Amino acid sequence: MDLLPAWQQDLRAALGARPRPVEDVRVGVFFTAVRLAGGEAGLAYTPRALTDSPRCPRAAAEAPAAGAVAGTDAWALSGWAGAASALQRAIGIAVLNALSAQAARRHGIGDAHLVEGLDALVAADAGPDDRVAIVGAFAPFIKALQGRVARLTVIDKHPQALQPDESAVWRPPEQAAAVLGEADVVIISASALVEGGIDALLAAGAGARRVVLAGPSTPAWPAPFFARGVHVLAGLEVDDPARLLQIVSEGGTGYLVSRALRKRCIVRAGVVVPPGA
Repeated sequence: MDLLPAWQQDLRAALGARPRPVEDVRVGVFFTAVRLAGGEAGLAYTPRALTDSPRCPRAAAEAPAAGAVAGTDAWALSGWAGAASALQRAIGIAVLNALSAQAARRHGIGDAHLVEGLDALVAADAGPDDRVAIVGAFAPFIKALQGRVARLTVIDKHPQALQPDESAVWRPPEQAAAVLGEADVVIISASALVEGGIDALLAAGAGARRVVLAGPSTPAWPAPFFARGVHVLAGLEVDDPARLLQIVSEGGTGYLVSRALRKRCIVRAGVVVPPGA
């Protein structure tokens, strides 16, 4: 079973299938956020490479039914995680993240351990002899690792997301399987949950010593991810749902959104991460 349906199935088993209304939905320029009726919030990357005009019939048909999404059952909206529409996928992943937060609060995270304040780059534990592959142009990661590891490669659809002096490390998505297959350390942006292709990325990086899923879209429910080779879920816990919704709806970037969030890593049992935040 692919990751997204397995994630949803695992959450249903933990929470039960009774209806869980989504109280609020915000689709911002950079992020999408939802809040469940129980108070838990979830965040996801908003895809911005939307080429269709809003007047295009196909684009209009694929867009979420604005004005009628809030109040919908969370299980129904979670099914949007696999939708054809990129915006629907963002809402679906945000809902799954909110349900994951609810499940983790009620049932814990099994034998994994939670490390508050730990940075994803520290958790990746990349050394000077490592070949590091990053999926997604994480600017701080590139700056920290370039010239300090044996080889750094960044997979991203947009070469312009990298600085001119970083262009040598860029590779297109078509080369992802080959690059990840040779990497010792793999860091995958959780935006891949929205963009698609997460199963192929995890399969390609299965031989790496450390696989980290990182970024604001990273879930708090580890089992289905650990079962597919992830060692660390390096995400952000929502501290202030109301503040998060406001920032997202006002076009907040990652820096601004982080004011409503708190760094945390969920580490698979048996995996050792360095100390330090």
